[in-house]
Amino acid sequence: MPAIVAIERFDPRGERMIEWLRAQGVAPMAIHSMGGDASNRRYFRLDTPRGTRVVMDAPDQFAVCEAFRHVRRVMADAELHVPIIHAADSAAGFMLLEDLGDRDYLGALRDEPRESLLTDAIDALVRLQRRAPPDWLPRFDASRIAGELALFPDWYVRRHLGIEPDARWWSRWHAGTAVLVEEMARQSRVVVHRDYMVRNLMVATPNPGIIDFQDALVGPVVYDLASLLRDAFFSLDPAEESVWIDYYRDQARAAEIMLPDNLSRAIDRTAAQRHLKVLGIFARLCHRDHKPGYIADAARFLGYLQRELGDDPRCRDLARLIADLPSPDGGAPA
Repeated sequence: MPAIVAIERFDPRGERMIEWLRAQGVAPMAIHSMGGDASNRRYFRLDTPRGTRVVMDAPDQFAVCEAFRHVRRVMADAELHVPIIHAADSAAGFMLLEDLGDRDYLGALRDEPRESLLTDAIDALVRLQRRAPPDWLPRFDASRIAGELALFPDWYVRRHLGIEPDARWWSRWHAGTAVLVEEMARQSRVVVHRDYMVRNLMVATPNPGIIDFQDALVGPVVYDLASLLRDAFFSLDPAEESVWIDYYRDQARAAEIMLPDNLSRAIDRTAAQRHLKVLGIFARLCHRDHKPGYIADAARFLGYLQRELGDDPRCRDLARLIADLPSPDGGAPA
């Protein structure tokens, strides 16, 4: 979550939140804005006589609030540290949550030894994957995977770069991305957090505290590991990453989790799908939602993609197709 900024007054939605808190018997001594995220959700930290609490304000997001409640139960059953829900009104879009603190992995990994932090994150991931996925969780199937991939040509290539691909471009695109869809579809299925990255992991006791899990799916086993190791805001060099892949492999096998025979190749292809999706989302945030800050990280993702696809015989042409695109700086907001 973003840094805390004190606020002096509330908009009408904020006034509704205060009324709801009072109805729950919560009379905060101070309320601080914690900003928002890529969605239209907002977060507030409350100072109360019983300690701090966090309010999630998710207007018109009944389904999101319900998903948060249900997925939280799944993760708690897997012995993960997820925030306690002290009160909730999904119809109103308010949730009163345990405060997991304000120190996320992004900051901690810059200042503290990585070994214990990443060990805890991978151990928690294996505990989640060891749990049988519930039948009601949505499936991260081939159709959903392909739909996410479409964000890259639709928003990054056409909208951000201003390029209208020709038939040859589309043919190469579909041939290359079909390999990614095939790879992800054939992996064993586990509960997937879907954004298991350093900004969603909090330094806490027990460690890590895990947030922003409401979009969880049943999906490919290496997806969350790829999200953790190849983050939007944090990178490991290949040699260090290899050490953590080996650690994950050992822990997953001990937990009898079925892994791809070529784990590194599976991570590369799965991460490539995620990174293409994220580039499309960042471009959409820039041009549709007027949030240009995210697209500044495009170069990191383009670098990941060349590493992930360039040495893969079945994806090499896709890597060239992406490398031949203009610099992301050329796609200034319209």
